[in-house]
Amino acid sequence: MELKKNPQVDLSRDSGLYFVIGLTIVLFAVWRMLEHKTYSTAEEFVTIMQVMDDIDEEVPVTHMQTNFTPPPPPAAPDVISIVEDMEEVEETLIESTESSQDIYVNDAVVAVDEVEVVEEEEEITVPFAVIEEVPIFPGCEGLADNEARKACFNQKIQEHIKNNFKYPSTALELGIQGKVYVQFEINSKGKVAHINKRGPDKLLEDEAVRIIAMLPNMTPGNQRGRPATVRYGVPINFVMQ
Repeated sequence: MELKKNPQVDLSRDSGLYFVIGLTIVLFAVWRMLEHKTYSTAEEFVTIMQVMDDIDEEVPVTHMQTNFTPPPPPAAPDVISIVEDMEEVEETLIESTESSQDIYVNDAVVAVDEVEVVEEEEEITVPFAVIEEVPIFPGCEGLADNEARKACFNQKIQEHIKNNFKYPSTALELGIQGKVYVQFEINSKGKVAHINKRGPDKLLEDEAVRIIAMLPNMTPGNQRGRPATVRYGVPINFVMQ
């Protein structure tokens, strides 16, 4: 005997519908979970002000200060002496020093003989090449001829430069060399003054000035019978060997 299934009780008949309904429910639940938002709740604080009914205030104890009675003034002396404060003051008369139109001033008359005329000598500066009488360097006093004194002067200047020449050490280290032109004056007192220099470096110029400043005092030169300032120039050559 063959068994037959009742179509009313067949469970697989609506399985597709149930699957779709279940899938829809699951998708809806997932969508709601994704769209769900949470908010942090702010805690409310309640401030309570406590007021005390009984306030006990401590009042500071004060003391009343009594008035201090000053001591009585000293008693007056029995005998009061009266001193006269009026003194005689001598008045000093101050005469005015201002002049007015009413005052006549006598003219001062000076005689011509009382005026002393002083002739001021003008300092003359003459180049060494044209001076009438050249300055006399120490050691050249015995020469009477002016040309001989010039030659002796030039020779003594060269000897002085050689004896006092000292090459600056810094210039040697830096390799500085060259010629320094020095011009100076021998004034009417026979002293060296107004030294001017021109060279390739300050180190060489300073050494040249030092050498010329060491020149001794000389007998001043004469021009027209009067002591004159003589201008002299000399080159100093700094060469490393």
